[in-house]
Amino acid sequence: MRLAHIKLAGFKSFVDPTHIALPGQLVGIVGPNGCGKSNVIDALRWVLGESRASALRGESMQDVIFNGAGTRKPVARASVELVFDNSLGKVGGQWATYAEISIKRVLQRDGDSSYYINNQTVRRKDITDIFLGTGVGARAYAIIEQGMISRIIEAKPEELRVFLEEAAGVSKYRDRRRETELRLGDTRDNLLRVSDILQELDKQLVHLGGQAEVAKTYRELEARRETTQKLLWLVNKQEAEARRARLAQQVEKTRNDLEAEIAKLREVEAKLETARSEHFGLSDALHAKQGELYESNAEVLRLEQQIAFIVEQRNRLSQQIQNGERQIAQQQTQLQGLRTLRTHWQQQQEDAAVRVATCENRSEVEAQSLPQVEEAARVAQERLNSMQREQMLIQQQLQIFETQRGHVQGNMQQLDGRRSRLMLERDNLPQVDTDLLEQNQQQLAEMQAEYEMQQQQLAELQERLPLADAERRRQRDAVQELGRLLAQTEARLNALQQLQAQLDNDKNLKAWLARHELDHAPRLWQSISIEPGWEDALEAVLRERINALALPHLEDAAGWNEAPPAKLAVYAADGSRRNDAGAHAGLTPLANYVRCQDAQAAPVVQDWLAGVYAVSNLHEALNQRSSLPAGAWLVTAQGHLVGAHSVLFHAPDSQLHGVLARQREIEQLQQEAQQRSAALEQGKQQSAAAEEAYHTVEGRIAPLRSSVSELQQRQHGIQMQNLKLTQANERTQERNVQIAQELEELADRIANEQRQMEEIAEQMAIQREKLSSQQMESDQARQQAGTQDNLLREQRDRAQKAQHELQEARFFAKTCAEKLADLEQNLKQHGETLTQLEEALAHSRNEQANLSEGDADQQLQAALQQRQVKEQVLAEARNNLENATMNLNRMEQERMLCEQKLNPLREKVSEITLKEQEARIQFEQWAEQLQGVDEEPLLPLIEGAKAGGLQNELTRLGNEITALGAVNLAALEELQSAQERKTYLDAQAKDLNEAIETLEDAIRRIDKESRDLLMATYDEVNRHLSELFPILFGGGDAKLVLTGDEILDSGVQVMAHPPGKKNASIHLLSGGEKALTAISLVFSLFQLNPAPFCVLDEVDAPLDDTNTERLCKLIQKMSDKTQFVYISHNKITMEMAQQLVGVTMQERGVSKVVSVDIEEAMKLREDAGGKAAVAA
Repeated sequence: MRLAHIKLAGFKSFVDPTHIALPGQLVGIVGPNGCGKSNVIDALRWVLGESRASALRGESMQDVIFNGAGTRKPVARASVELVFDNSLGKVGGQWATYAEISIKRVLQRDGDSSYYINNQTVRRKDITDIFLGTGVGARAYAIIEQGMISRIIEAKPEELRVFLEEAAGVSKYRDRRRETELRLGDTRDNLLRVSDILQELDKQLVHLGGQAEVAKTYRELEARRETTQKLLWLVNKQEAEARRARLAQQVEKTRNDLEAEIAKLREVEAKLETARSEHFGLSDALHAKQGELYESNAEVLRLEQQIAFIVEQRNRLSQQIQNGERQIAQQQTQLQGLRTLRTHWQQQQEDAAVRVATCENRSEVEAQSLPQVEEAARVAQERLNSMQREQMLIQQQLQIFETQRGHVQGNMQQLDGRRSRLMLERDNLPQVDTDLLEQNQQQLAEMQAEYEMQQQQLAELQERLPLADAERRRQRDAVQELGRLLAQTEARLNALQQLQAQLDNDKNLKAWLARHELDHAPRLWQSISIEPGWEDALEAVLRERINALALPHLEDAAGWNEAPPAKLAVYAADGSRRNDAGAHAGLTPLANYVRCQDAQAAPVVQDWLAGVYAVSNLHEALNQRSSLPAGAWLVTAQGHLVGAHSVLFHAPDSQLHGVLARQREIEQLQQEAQQRSAALEQGKQQSAAAEEAYHTVEGRIAPLRSSVSELQQRQHGIQMQNLKLTQANERTQERNVQIAQELEELADRIANEQRQMEEIAEQMAIQREKLSSQQMESDQARQQAGTQDNLLREQRDRAQKAQHELQEARFFAKTCAEKLADLEQNLKQHGETLTQLEEALAHSRNEQANLSEGDADQQLQAALQQRQVKEQVLAEARNNLENATMNLNRMEQERMLCEQKLNPLREKVSEITLKEQEARIQFEQWAEQLQGVDEEPLLPLIEGAKAGGLQNELTRLGNEITALGAVNLAALEELQSAQERKTYLDAQAKDLNEAIETLEDAIRRIDKESRDLLMATYDEVNRHLSELFPILFGGGDAKLVLTGDEILDSGVQVMAHPPGKKNASIHLLSGGEKALTAISLVFSLFQLNPAPFCVLDEVDAPLDDTNTERLCKLIQKMSDKTQFVYISHNKITMEMAQQLVGVTMQERGVSKVVSVDIEEAMKLREDAGGKAAVAA
């Protein structure tokens, strides 16, 4: 692979697009100091991925973009492209098939850097990977810059090992090992996190196992309670169905009685319908007779109108006859006028034909004369155009000379300005400030102390950060646990509140309460509470009254227009209080266990619980029943009522069961939720404090790191300033020499420009004389062309006038023809109109003769007699209809008497129907409870089941569920999810352990391969170094020595033994000896792993002519395998080049490439040598 082309644009001093072709194996880059030769080397390093601005002799990466100079403005981007010849396929990977590979880098002012391979966008790593193991790279041994030889020789042993690794090609192994170590570290971190999660998960599984057992028991009891509840609903549904069927039979019997009475009514209605039909028949007959009378009247009216129409028609025809005679006379007059006009236009048409012939002859004569005049005008115009073109050419030549003169004047001004600027620059060259150097050294010492102090503070904060992070995670976990407990409490609370809300799910009752504005009235159970264990006792005594509504006054119930659609109890405390002083001694009233939060409910509860005493169990109640006063009851904690002569066993039979226990639990849960919410809020505050403490430490680390980095940058800036001051002195001296040379060149160029100015002035005088003569001839030609143009215009005007008169004559002839055609058409139309008028006049006279009103008068008399007869028949029909109407009214009264007897029967049917509907509504309510429930599995269980027993079973199951306490219903799912997660994490931990073993094996294999390859390379480089060192030094020897036992970690030192000296470290050699030793080492690396190309930047500077010749011979020998591009000021080294590339800076701050003819340079050198010999 060979470097074929270098393309630069906007990079440092190469502002213009620059193309450097490198066709040979030995290419030298020459030019004066400061012209930008080393920028070519910087471009190579930059495009190969260099990211350090200091390595490119700049403070920031934007310094590589041309920043303006003199008249040049700064550019927006810099780009460098290297084109390699890969015809031998040395590059591997996906680019192996390309015969030519282009590597390009582009940097924008905004910092956006892009890399391209064959115009495809790639990463920087992709470019680095292409040259791995080849010695080519941004920091590899293939590019040797100014001072690079010294840095290689004075490098630490560890730094020198990098060059050996690059030559051995272990760079890719080192990258692979680093990537493997990173992956191994990530894998170990992942394994640690998985192990921590597994430990927490084991604890969670133990906890969830107990909760899952409780949840399983709860679900079994809940399922049994749900089944029992469905059985209870089904029993209630069947009972409601039986009651509804019984009431339906009663409805059917009453309806039969009603149908009998209705049959009697239908008989009367039949007679009524007959009478009504007869009435309708007579009415229709009356209407028919009346219609016949209307027809007679219409016939009379028609005949009268017909007679009037005949008279009117006769008058109209007379008028039409008069109008027709008048129109005929007018048409005859118009026909005579049209015939006269036709004669006139026929004469005009004949005159127009004669005029057209005359105009055609004259137009033809004028048209024949026009071409001669046009030809004469064309010849005169062409002569004028030719004169003008010649004059224009002379003027263009004058403009060219004027432009050349302006260009020469501009060049002279630029050269004068350049000379003035150079002289000013020479006078203003900067001097080195030694005081500033000493001040910078003192600042560096102070900054180093500040840097060490901040580093210590940063280390302390970094130690505190993991502790703060651990505390933050602990507080966060505590908040999550409190949130989970609060969510469980709120879920249980919401479930109980939904059960309480279902107590009022009767839609009809809710609608009724809303209509009476009672939907927000408080319930009794909301206003009272009872000691734990006595809830069933209070519910058994109060039953539906426990759900009673509070009213302001009981009298309000009397104002309700309709009774409630379901059971409803109400209470108010406005009545007289009952005196309970007669309580039996030795018995505890149940009211003593009740507490009322609402003062209005207290007297009501006392009244309803009067005469009810509480005992612990049924056995005790049976023993004490003999001491009960009349009408009193004993109630057990289970809700069983014991009287003096009876026992009522309690069983849950409605949705009100458990309302007080649920209400107590709701209050407890609300209190617990408030406590846990407060604890959660406190935990959040503590978590926020821990989070804030963590971020405080973290926030202090960031600015401290920034401060440390800033100190480093400031130190670097001062160091660079010292370096710049030192280099500035060197540049000042070099610049003085350059300015003197440039001033001599400027004087020669100014003299050349002055000679060109004089030559241009002479040529402009000659062209001005030609222009004056040409202008006189052009004026004569222009005058002659004007005369011919006037003659041409006059001839064209005459021809156009003759043509216009011809067109007018033809148009008039056409107009005459059209007029005659129109007149003929009008004569034809008027003739046809006259014929039509005469025919219409004859028709009107015939129609008038045929009109007569005698027959119509006779028909009118007959119609008047017939109308009189029909009026008499209509009077008889009206009398018959009045008699039928009287009979119909009598029958209607009989029907109304029958309907009055039906009302009592209908009311009875309605009453029984309402009761049947009530039973049906109850049936539908229970059916609604069973909606979505499959009743088939329940039917075998319902045999022998009673509602009371089922209610007792529901109570027992509810107590067992209550005894379970708080239940995590999601425990089973959480347990299963946790077990699945543990299985997954166990497998993941196993995979991670296997991955760690695999990665550790890979690292061991990489180390072994790297060690073997590096040791072989070490031996091979030592062999080449022992061969090349005597060639460059003319004797002696040198070798590489390891500083440690492990080659992968130890450094490398160079031990040299020049001729006549003792064996010593390279640091003890002279400058020239160091340079030769470094070159020997680099070339030894090349022979081991030849790089595609090698770049040398003035490496021959410290060498004398003898050593330079030895170096050139060695380079020529190695150029068979490696392409060399070098910068040199040494004439011996220049003579070695197969191609020389010159770099100049004629425009200040702008480098340009010029070609150098080696043969011409050699010839000039030989001539100069010969003249020197003759002179000697």
